[in-house]
This record gives sequence, structure tokens and C-alpha cells, in this order.
Amino acid sequence: QVQLVDSGGGSVQAGGSLTLSCTASGSTYSNYCMGWFRQAPGKKREGVVTAFTAGDVADFADSVKGRFTLSRSFAKNLLSLGMNNLTPEDTAMYYCAADLNTTWGCRLSHNFSYWGQGTKVTISS
Repeated sequence: QVQLVDSGGGSVQAGGSLTLSCTASGSTYSNYCMGWFRQAPGKKREGVVTAFTAGDVADFADSVKGRFTLSRSFAKNLLSLGMNNLTPEDTAMYYCAADLNTTWGCRLSHNFSYWGQGTKVTISS
């Protein structure tokens, strides 16, 4: 079992920045797949970014490329999502996800087993 705690959401104006954090605990491996997803009101959940915890590449959604960044602290089992130049379209609940099965890689299409409770991001125009 893996427990995820995500935090860092809030309300900012368009053009502002936020950093979301996700801390994993429990039965984690030396390398596993983690990611951030979001769900806006009335819309389907969409992937924002996924990455191996021990890797140096990430799979970003086109809608956030160039604006969002990802950082990892393997020792702390921490995954941070830096969000810059935010727009009202980024308003959503953001969820951290993890999965120990890395057989099929770690892409946005990955089927994740563990989820955080979500943190709300609201961007005003």
C-alpha cells in the first residue's frame, strides 16, 4: 500500500504561480511511477504530468508544457509540481497519483493504483 498526501493548492490571479507537493509513504519501491492529474468541474479527469521517481524525464500534457515543471526528492519521496503563468483554464482539483507497476512505462496513459485526496486550485481572471 502507498499513501499519498498532496497539498499546496490555493487561489491566485491569472499569470500567477503555485507549487503543489505530493508526499508518498508506505510500501514504495526504489523507482516507481508518479504523476499529477486534474479534474475541472463538469469535465473528465486529465493527466498533467507523469514521471519515474528515479528518472529525469517527464511526460507533460501539451496544455501545460512550458508552464509547469516537475521536481523530485527521492530521499523524501516528494514530487512537486511548479505551475507558472496560470490561467483560469487551470482551475481544477489536482490529484497526485502513484503506481508501483512500471512494466509499461510511466506515461500519461498509465493506470494508477494510488491517489491522493486532492488539492484545489482556483485561478481568477
